Amino acid sequence: MEIQTSAEDIDKRLDVFLSQHYPETSRARVQQWIRDDRVQVNQALARASLRLRGTEVVSVEPAPATPLKAFAENIPLDLLYEDDDIVAVNKPAGMIVHSGAGAKSGTLVNALLNHFSKLSTVGGELRPGIVHRLDRMTSGVLLVAKNDRAHQRLARQFQKRQVQKTYWAVIHGRIIKQHPSARKIEADGKWWFRLEMPIGRDAHQRIKMSTRPTGRSAQTDFRALKQSPGYSLLEVRISTGRTHQIRVHLSKIGHPVVGDRLYGAPATPEGLPNLDRFYLHARQIGFVHPATDQRIVIEAPLPKEFTDLTRLLEL
Repeated sequence: MEIQTSAEDIDKRLDVFLSQHYPETSRARVQQWIRDDRVQVNQALARASLRLRGTEVVSVEPAPATPLKAFAENIPLDLLYEDDDIVAVNKPAGMIVHSGAGAKSGTLVNALLNHFSKLSTVGGELRPGIVHRLDRMTSGVLLVAKNDRAHQRLARQFQKRQVQKTYWAVIHGRIIKQHPSARKIEADGKWWFRLEMPIGRDAHQRIKMSTRPTGRSAQTDFRALKQSPGYSLLEVRISTGRTHQIRVHLSKIGHPVVGDRLYGAPATPEGLPNLDRFYLHARQIGFVHPATDQRIVIEAPLPKEFTDLTRLLEL
């Protein structure tokens, strides 16, 4: 739906404006539409706090209703770290972080509610404790806040790009020469390739993201750890956390993540077994502890299917 703003809407917040046009929908749900990139102002993504000028066209794709509250389920958790303020879990591929888009059970949040008596409330009753997310088929380390103070302090670090997120990815192709979209940088005594391409919702497929000038800024650094004929194992660092960021950027330069059919990887790569995930793993996260102010680095071991594939590809 497209809605034309008018002089009556001058200086209104975007979320307030939409709540008035969708009176049957809570403001919290409208804000979730905005966070999920379902709202554009003049064909560009915007924040809920955007103040309108009365001359914009607001495009809205409402999301289906989701449960108003998460529930506990007896699901095993692989804990990497725990103290009075935070938890770090090793999320398996295939597990959704929180309910939405028709998924109500089997989520990480449901498992957390079964294991912990108290989690932060900043994210609301659907996302207790959740400070950041990983895609369903991305495995690896994910931080959870036990209380609101820890959540708020961690969230500020993410907003200020002070959290170091390191991933490992198996990609199609060898990094033989520098891509025109990348530039070479030196960090920690190593040479990396840096991609800086804005990312927004794909204009044709809502489930996809794409690089587009009107999108949000996104920065991805990567380097090859090992290479074999036809494949590479990359170490990837991101300072921004856009939806599908690593997958979009690597696909854009012709190196989709193995198994990632949404972004151009073949469904059945020659010589490989059937793949039931894409091979992206959140290997490490570094941050300042919200209570002690000490720098912490937490690492998630590679899952068996990941090491099996790298061994098969001689990476």
